[in-house]
Amino acid sequence: MDPVRNPYAPGAGQRPPELAGRDTELSAFDVVLQRIAHGRPERSLVLTGLRGVGKTVLLNQLRSAAIGSGWGTGKIEARPDQSLRRPVSSALHMALRELRHPDQESMDAVLGVVKAFALRQEPDAKMRDRWQPGIDVPPAMGRADSGDMEIDLVELLSDAAGLAADVGKGIALFIDEMQDVQPDDVSAICAACHELSQQGAPLIVVGAGLPHLPAVLSASKSYSERLFRYLRIDRLDRPAADLALIAPAEREEVTFEPAALDALYAAADGYPYFVQAYGKVTWDVAAASPITADDVAMAAPVAETELAVGFFGSRYDRATPAEREYMHAMAELGGPQGSAVATSEVAVSLGRKPASLSPARDSLIKKGLVYSAERGQIAFTVPHFGRYLLSHPD
Repeated sequence: MDPVRNPYAPGAGQRPPELAGRDTELSAFDVVLQRIAHGRPERSLVLTGLRGVGKTVLLNQLRSAAIGSGWGTGKIEARPDQSLRRPVSSALHMALRELRHPDQESMDAVLGVVKAFALRQEPDAKMRDRWQPGIDVPPAMGRADSGDMEIDLVELLSDAAGLAADVGKGIALFIDEMQDVQPDDVSAICAACHELSQQGAPLIVVGAGLPHLPAVLSASKSYSERLFRYLRIDRLDRPAADLALIAPAEREEVTFEPAALDALYAAADGYPYFVQAYGKVTWDVAAASPITADDVAMAAPVAETELAVGFFGSRYDRATPAEREYMHAMAELGGPQGSAVATSEVAVSLGRKPASLSPARDSLIKKGLVYSAERGQIAFTVPHFGRYLLSHPD
């Protein structure tokens, strides 16, 4: 069939042509927007899940919903080696501009606080002069510039929320890869959300991260379990996975035989990224509509090769020899499904003391390749990574 008309779109954070299976999360967020619009208190949101389940896509969709409701929004992607001061400042600057507050004097006052918050990252005056956040007002004095991230973020977000309240709207700050936020900044986010919740202020944080993100937040502030509403993003069930394939194809007047859908679901296992990857290659190899199980059988090796290079291989290549040895041991213990395994079992498998493996394990966690599923347990962040490792021994 015509590859130009191929509707499927595997990509990092790229919205699929049919966002299937996420109606519950979208409806829940719509309730949040409406409650805040009516002055009702509401918790911030945290989306968690493995890589490839569509957290970033859903985060972007939630942002679009907030913009559609007239909210100010900003989005950042956390990095483990970066303070949140500059990214939060830039995101909040964008959110405030979207609010279109009619009183420029009030707007300038809060923008001055944003600028003060941003510049406080650089203690050296020469460095501050070298970098500017693009805000054409002088920095405020004595507000969000103490140098204590927790104090400063509470003051910054409180002032921004006040501006949103003036125009009867809200502000939503979206944070992707939230598990990579530095510990002090995590504590500050929790403290700010706690204060805003107590005030009933119209500002929420919407975070997305790996499955251990709730544990990261809980380790920072014990009340984080009650502070956020946690939504686990998982694989698509069979009807949703079928819809993700069928709906885009029907718009191109193409259909699937039932056996083809059976084969595609078995191959993709319901993971949205895999659904798109297998769907795209199957379309390209199919001669005509309807797409058959034979087409899927021909496409599967090609799709698996592409995934091995791009989705799995690119991550594996980032690991050191010691880290690769650790992951191979995990794969052998957890099997093709990549089940969580005990760190003590990994040590026994490698004939090493657990303490000697801590550097490799901790580095893999920082690189986002594994996560601590629970105390003493470790698991891959990438679905089917165990299967990939078992089929690609060093």
